[in-house]
Amino acid sequence: MSESFTAYLAAPGFEADLRVELGEVSAEYGRLMLSPGPAKPAAWAQNIWTRPQVLEVASIGAAAKALKAIQRNWWPYEFHLHRRTALLVEKLPKVSARPLTFGDPAPTAPLGSFTWMDEGHVLAAAACSSPFPNGEPVFVEDRVTPPSRAYLKLWEALTLAGEMPGPGQTCVDLGACPGGWTWVLASAGARVISIDKAPLAPNVAAMPNVEYRQGSAFGLEPTEIGPVDWLCSDVICYPERLLRLVERWLETGLARNFIFTLKFQGDTDHATAQAFAAIPGSRLLHLAHNKHELTWMRLATLCP
Repeated sequence: MSESFTAYLAAPGFEADLRVELGEVSAEYGRLMLSPGPAKPAAWAQNIWTRPQVLEVASIGAAAKALKAIQRNWWPYEFHLHRRTALLVEKLPKVSARPLTFGDPAPTAPLGSFTWMDEGHVLAAAACSSPFPNGEPVFVEDRVTPPSRAYLKLWEALTLAGEMPGPGQTCVDLGACPGGWTWVLASAGARVISIDKAPLAPNVAAMPNVEYRQGSAFGLEPTEIGPVDWLCSDVICYPERLLRLVERWLETGLARNFIFTLKFQGDTDHATAQAFAAIPGSRLLHLAHNKHELTWMRLATLCP
């Protein structure tokens, strides 16, 4: 194993996509892949373990002592040795991973990750890319009001962004039907312009700060809308077509923040995903609530 390596935890079911993205994988432990060199962007990794170290331990007690000597908070990635993992967790300080209610910020306390490589070795990293256990946030879901569970993707993206739309801001939701994303944006207090050929769910359309405009997300000219604080899209289309839409909006400079879902139909379009990732100020990632799709974010605070 290379002296310098990084560990990448693949999104469940998308291990093959992560292998393509990483290029070189030196070892695999379940969904956890080790790749030489420092951490690099990897959209199909749900969590990236920075500067991991291999701890040689003679017992479970010794493993707990070694982990606590590094820092307090640890979360296991468990793919085998389940009883051994449970016994080690019992010896570590308890970590509360409470479900978040809408508007709650992401946790800020450092959360390390560890896994048993075998009975005598623990792979551990004190710093990880996600503030959530194994990159999987848990939310207190509203199973009644939103018209679909797709709203969880936008909620997760905004939580990771560390920003929420609010009163006085204008949002555009492209391809809004049935209205899950519009519901999130409007619930945060922002004015929302929802664009779709199909109507919104009646309860979402009735929200006082929602304006529905019937039409195509791709036929809309940005100048028809004017400046917007958040441009969002969960529209179903080929990623290459979505990229052209994004480029058109970027050229106008009318949108400050972007959150778009890239939906892959058939094989993953890695080339277009890389084109999205290459846009300055971008962040491309697989959310815990994504399926065969990625979320692209470009925030004004991160732009050069």
